[in-house]
Amino acid sequence: MCCIGTLFLVILSRLGIVIWWIANPQSHNLPYASWVLPGGLVLPAWLWTVIGGLLIPWTTLAYLIIYPGGVVGTDWIILGVALLVDLAGHGGTYRHRNRFSSRSD
Repeated sequence: MCCIGTLFLVILSRLGIVIWWIANPQSHNLPYASWVLPGGLVLPAWLWTVIGGLLIPWTTLAYLIIYPGGVVGTDWIILGVALLVDLAGHGGTYRHRNRFSSRSD
């Protein structure tokens, strides 16, 4: 059961981003078009989707779904829950870091 949950957290979200990107690439460019890093550095919009898809895929999907209407009210709760799901996926590996002992033969 744990493996199915891990697959759900890891693969399904990234697969959803890729399929949505292929079906409608403009929906991935518009949300990030005006993002500017400190110092005036501007990254291409597609790069934000790639970074988000690799590091926080559920939050990226939630943001892309919410973006057309703007992030207001309860949308922040949805983004927060998506971020917690992403952090749970990253934190689970740290929690079980000592589960398997390393053997030196």
